[in-house]
Amino acid sequence: MAGAQSIHANVYATQPVAKFATAEQRQRMLPDLINGRSRACFGVTEPNTGLETLKLRTSATRYGDEYRISGQKIWISSAQVATKMILLARTTPLDEVKKPSEGLSLFFIDFDKTKPGLDLKRIKKMGGRAIDANEVFFDNYVIPGSSLIGEEGQGFKIVLHGMNAERCLLAGEALGLGYAALYRASQYAKERIVFNRPIGMNQGIQHPLADAYMHLEAAKLATYHAARLYDRSTIDEAVTQQAVGIACNSAKYLAAEAAFTACERSVLALGGMGYAAEYHVERYLRECFVPRIAPVSREMIMNYVGEKVLGLPRSY
Repeated sequence: MAGAQSIHANVYATQPVAKFATAEQRQRMLPDLINGRSRACFGVTEPNTGLETLKLRTSATRYGDEYRISGQKIWISSAQVATKMILLARTTPLDEVKKPSEGLSLFFIDFDKTKPGLDLKRIKKMGGRAIDANEVFFDNYVIPGSSLIGEEGQGFKIVLHGMNAERCLLAGEALGLGYAALYRASQYAKERIVFNRPIGMNQGIQHPLADAYMHLEAAKLATYHAARLYDRSTIDEAVTQQAVGIACNSAKYLAAEAAFTACERSVLALGGMGYAAEYHVERYLRECFVPRIAPVSREMIMNYVGEKVLGLPRSY
């Protein structure tokens, strides 16, 4: 989990660059990320907007051939070690746009912490301690105009390509946690002897773990389906953004819930030792809250499916 999260922004956050950047930009921006010379972070979330991405306030104001960035981002993983950032910022004030989805622009920027106008503050977390998370502060941070990806004002539509990939990746990471937890619990249940028999002989231990395994398997199929659909969408325009969004959101939801169930039941199967760091399952339980919360909450996924799939009125 830690290993995946330390590099996954380089996979999902750069998808919009790979798809929407010019050939010259791709040649300039991507090779160093692919071969590991550069590390990227993803600058979208803000403290006062949360899931209301269309109301982002961080501004990118153009001055000749440059933009000046001012504002604040939060929950930016790997920012302490990143040298690049994929940044979503407002280039047109919200009250001046015709549609809420307009006015945001996407940038691929040098994330140079030695330059003026950029500051970080690390966030202490419940879990995921191998990966830093940060508040990022911009104050007239200067970037070149050539950092802009795609058309100015169309960044929200572009960044969705990376957000769907992020949902697939979080689903995969959640599944890994769930399977790891079940492995630990199963091994313990075979070895732990109570009343002269291994506790794994008891259906009160077996059945919850078996049920958790089957839910992980179902979520895995949903995740593979979403990943295949996402890959197809990069080469087949007949695969709509909405179809991909439905699949990726569904996979993330199902995998996160299946992982939580597996991790919780593994802790309970180990009893008191499940609470001990020695057997790792307590850490898995802490870690599995991340896929349930990020990059989008369970409730917002259900809102999305209710509206886009079932045709129900928008509830928020």
